[in-house]
Amino acid sequence: MTALHVNKPCDKNEYVFTSESVSEGHPDKVCDQISDAVLDAYLAADKTSKVACETLCTKDRVVISGEISSVSKVRIDPEPLVRKVISDIGYVQPGIGFDHNCQIENYLHAQEGKLEENPGAGDQGLMFGYACNQTKHLMPVPIAMAHKLLQNLAQFRKNGGIPNLLPDAKSQVSLRYCGRTPISVETVVISTHHRHLEAADFAAMKESIRTKVIIPTIEEMESDSCSTFRADDYQVKINPLDEWEDGGPAADTGLTGRKIIVDTYGGWAQHGGGAFSGKDATKVDRSAAYMARHIAKSVVASQLADECLIQFSFVIGEKEPVSLMVDTYGSGKMKDAEIERLIRASFDLTVQGIIEYLDLKRPIFLSTAAYGHFGRDDGNFTWEKVKTLK
Repeated sequence: MTALHVNKPCDKNEYVFTSESVSEGHPDKVCDQISDAVLDAYLAADKTSKVACETLCTKDRVVISGEISSVSKVRIDPEPLVRKVISDIGYVQPGIGFDHNCQIENYLHAQEGKLEENPGAGDQGLMFGYACNQTKHLMPVPIAMAHKLLQNLAQFRKNGGIPNLLPDAKSQVSLRYCGRTPISVETVVISTHHRHLEAADFAAMKESIRTKVIIPTIEEMESDSCSTFRADDYQVKINPLDEWEDGGPAADTGLTGRKIIVDTYGGWAQHGGGAFSGKDATKVDRSAAYMARHIAKSVVASQLADECLIQFSFVIGEKEPVSLMVDTYGSGKMKDAEIERLIRASFDLTVQGIIEYLDLKRPIFLSTAAYGHFGRDDGNFTWEKVKTLK
C-alpha cells in the first residue's frame, strides 16, 4: 500500500472522525428495502399514492404495517414483494433462521382522511442537506468509503468471488483530519456474517476480504477523492470478534428507519431525525432532505463554497418551509445570507414544487434503501444532479 500523496504538517485542529455503513442484508436495511418496495409498488400503480410503510423482521418472520391511500383505491398484495426483496438480498438458504420463505404478516391500512387531502407538509419537522468537496461526489470521505467497502463486498458475495459470505455485514472507516480536510486513513473495519468455516477457511476468507475488497476500495477512494489523504499506514480489522455465524434477522430484529446516519452523511453533518424509507414524497422528512442535499450540492458544485449545510423546517399542512438556514462553515465565496437569497430566488421550495422539481412520484425508492441515499450515480437520484447557481 503505497501513499499516493504527501501531506504537509497540520497547522490546524487535528482529530480522527469515524463513519459506518451496513449492508443490504443488515436486519434494519432488510426492513428499509421492504418498506420502499411497498412504496414503489403503489407508486407504479398510482403515482398519487400516499404511503407510510413500516417493517419489522425477526427470526422467520416479517411484519409490515402503516397507512396507504390512493385516488384509484389500489390494493396490492405485499407478500410477493416482500419475498422478492428478501431473495434478491440473498436470504435464500434454508436453515439459518431467516429466508424468503418466512412468515409474513400484513397490517397495512387506510390513511387518515385529513392527511390524505393535505397538499402541504405531511408533518412538522426539520431536515438537513449537506455537500462538501472531499470527493468527486461531494460527500465526506468516511461515509463514502464505508458504503463502497460494503458494495464491493456484496459484489464478491453475489458473484462467488469470495465464497461462504452471507448477506449481513457492517463496515467502519476512521480518517484523520486536519481542520476540515482528510489527511490519512487510520482504521478500516469489516464484519461479515458467513457460513460455518474451519479455522483455515475462515483465515482465507479474511485474507480475501483484505486483498479483494479493502485495498482496492481504498485505492478507488483515493482516485475519487478531491482531497490528498494518505493510505499507507492504517489498521485493518476483519471480523474482530472472530467467526460470525449467527447473523441477519434471525439473530437481531430489524426495523425500518433505524439507520438514518448511515443513510445520510455518516454523522459528519447534522440530521433532522426523520427516516426516509417507506415514505412517499409528501412526507418532507424524505423530500425536503433530498431537496436540501440537491441545493447544498449545487452550492458547492457552483464553487460558491467548499462545503454547505442546508436546514429546512416545515409545519404540518403548510406548503412552504417556515425556515431556511445556510451554513458554509466559513468557506463561502459570499456571505451565507447572500447564498440564502440566491437559493430562494432559484428554487420552488413548496412541498409540491419540490416533488415536481425532483420528479418524486416515480417508483424509484427501493434503489435508495441500501448504501446511502446520497453520493450515488444512479440516474434516478435526481437530487444528486446539480444546478449552476450564479
